Amino acid sequence: MRRVLFTLVLAATLLSGPLARAVQPDEMLSDPAMEARARAISKDLRCLVCQNQSIDDSDAPLARDLRLLLRERLVKGDTDAQAVAFLTDRYGDYVLLRPPVRPATYLLWFGPFALLVVGGGILLWRGRRGSAGAEALAPPLTAEEKAHLAMLMRDEDEGKGRP
Repeated sequence: MRRVLFTLVLAATLLSGPLARAVQPDEMLSDPAMEARARAISKDLRCLVCQNQSIDDSDAPLARDLRLLLRERLVKGDTDAQAVAFLTDRYGDYVLLRPPVRPATYLLWFGPFALLVVGGGILLWRGRRGSAGAEALAPPLTAEEKAHLAMLMRDEDEGKGRP
């Protein structure tokens, strides 16, 4: 019985995901082509509240306002680029899920790769230094220490070693 109930709950959860939409019916445009344009654009715009979600997927009130604003701009006759430019003028490049590559965003685009290269270099340097450094850190044994070590090893072989 528990297995059947678990299977039903899991199936309902997995199947209800595609039905949940952030875009409400009252936000949709009557022209299907215009609505498709609005949806395509809104998938590339970041919700400023959720930060890692598009305004198309977000349920935040600000995302709803941005969706409505975008649709208003498209109805007024803006091209896709003009509508996006309007939003980036107001909110900056942060509103874009994929910001453009330019000097102001070089750190964002190339920073992770630079950190990866620096981290790999440090690991290589430490690895090479570590294997050579272990021998360099231990001073060589004196003749007296070697004799004492040989005696301990001999005692161990004969069973006289200390526990």
